[in-house]
Amino acid sequence: MSTEVRAPAAGRTTYEFRVLTLPRTTSGGDVRKLLTDEAEYGRWELARSRLYIGGTRKVWLRRKVLRVASTL
Repeated sequence: MSTEVRAPAAGRTTYEFRVLTLPRTTSGGDVRKLLTDEAEYGRWELARSRLYIGGTRKVWLRRKVLRVASTL
């Protein structure tokens, strides 16, 4: 699993991405439960999903990066 933060363009929202690679032995129900938990507790949303020929799945999740302005 990896996480990256991309630099924002002018006036655009910045997203943090997380890539999950799931083996072919992972059942569809387990994948659904994993993604539901990530969305509910980690505030991730599904950006992209790919199913490869061998059965391996690659899932890209994203969430907004909140920039907090200093009040000091």
